[in-house]
Amino acid sequence: MFGRLGAPEIILILVVIILLFGAKKLPDMARSLGKSARILKSEAKAMKDENKSAAPADPPATGEPAGSQRTIQAAPGDVTSSRPVTEPTDTTKR
Repeated sequence: MFGRLGAPEIILILVVIILLFGAKKLPDMARSLGKSARILKSEAKAMKDENKSAAPADPPATGEPAGSQRTIQAAPGDVTSSRPVTEPTDTTKR
């Protein structure tokens, strides 16, 4: 029943999407979707790098005081959406 999607089906889906959202809003929606994807990718990479560099029993040795803030930048070159973030203090022993 839901086999392969051919060219006529894909064109019909695109026409319905354009009719629902309007041609003027689609570029803005695509732009915001791309920005969201870049933010997700950079956050995932930061978490992956953070997990690799930190020892399991020791806190990360960054040389910063425990209550300091760091700035997370959403995308390379995107300075308008950067925000200061206070690092949580983890007092649990694992």
